[in-house]
Amino acid sequence: MNEYLLSLYIFIILFIIVFLVDYFLINKRKLTLIKTKGVTKKGKKKKIKSISEVDYLKAKFKLNDKKLELDKIIIVISLINAFIISLVSSIVMLLPFAIIWQLLVAFTLLFGLIYSLYEIYGRHLLHKEEKKK
Repeated sequence: MNEYLLSLYIFIILFIIVFLVDYFLINKRKLTLIKTKGVTKKGKKKKIKSISEVDYLKAKFKLNDKKLELDKIIIVISLINAFIISLVSSIVMLLPFAIIWQLLVAFTLLFGLIYSLYEIYGRHLLHKEEKKK
């Protein structure tokens, strides 16, 4: 029982940390560069970075750039990433197997969750886009 409680605490702490880092330090900075077209406050021009998850969703589901609300999308993407990382690490810590088996389970879970959650979110965005037409 104690093991499960520890795993739950680690899940919650990891979820919060990964969400905050992913949202504020990674995606939010990229979003501000995209919105300002690469011009910083000091007037220097930086290379415009794109958010790879958003690019993947746009390409796979043929979403319209102008109808996407990037502010909301990066919040959901950060939540999805935090959930995947926290869940996989918590489950792997509970497994009493050798490290090789833990890594095998982790990679399987990781790729399965990434594909399924982004597929669900992409279909949700596509449905919202079609509803607005």
